[in-house]
Amino acid sequence: MQVLQVVAPVFGTNCCVVVAGGSSADARQDAGPRRDCVVVDPGAGVAAEVSRLVERHGLRPRAVLATHGHVDHTWDAADLCARYDVPLRLHAADAYRLADPFGSLGLAAGGGPGVSDALAAALAGTGRRPGDYRVPRHVETFDGTGGPVEVVAGAVRLAGVPAPGHTQGSTLFVLDDGPGTADDGDAAAGTVLAGDVLFAGGVGRTDLPGGDAATMTRTLRDVVARLDPRLVVVPGHGPRTTVAHELATNPFLRRAAG
Repeated sequence: MQVLQVVAPVFGTNCCVVVAGGSSADARQDAGPRRDCVVVDPGAGVAAEVSRLVERHGLRPRAVLATHGHVDHTWDAADLCARYDVPLRLHAADAYRLADPFGSLGLAAGGGPGVSDALAAALAGTGRRPGDYRVPRHVETFDGTGGPVEVVAGAVRLAGVPAPGHTQGSTLFVLDDGPGTADDGDAAAGTVLAGDVLFAGGVGRTDLPGGDAATMTRTLRDVVARLDPRLVVVPGHGPRTTVAHELATNPFLRRAAG
């Protein structure tokens, strides 16, 4: 599988298109049957570019996934789900956020002082308003309380690993790229789409509604630290990294392990 990336203009959310089968060279060919893909974390302003990428690479979206329910990771989900007639899938514990994207962030719904901060300013900078948000019509949830679950969408298969702390339903999506097939060309065991659980040099905040610092510490110690160190990490925001690099240098991981 390959991971193609589009960066949202709002908060720089990393939206990923996970493509089944083939090689990076194959992904650039227009001929041949369409290959299945899933779109992960469609932040505000990515829908048009994702659609162009889908056409350019001859892809067929089979689902939209969210690593968690924060609106900067789900804003364009309704658009893409309707465009390709596919569901949005996310952990059941975060599904409530879809109907109340601003209130579940502790912000004033529909405008007002709460939303007139960084999020509203970022939306306004792209010509969007809080009232423009739409809830996807078709939402499917999965329950990871028993541990990792297999998320299947056509030919795409990901492991959904529960990783609460940033939100109750935060999930790591782990895929097996095979050696040397990561976009950066490095030999790797695969890729983990980390959402806002793990960043290059940092971790997700825990002071928003549904976040919990103690839970995040357990996730870092018992989940993130046990990932294959060869995995390439695509965080929800910012540059790519590897599990090995974060284990060696990330102060939050080192503190959690201690």
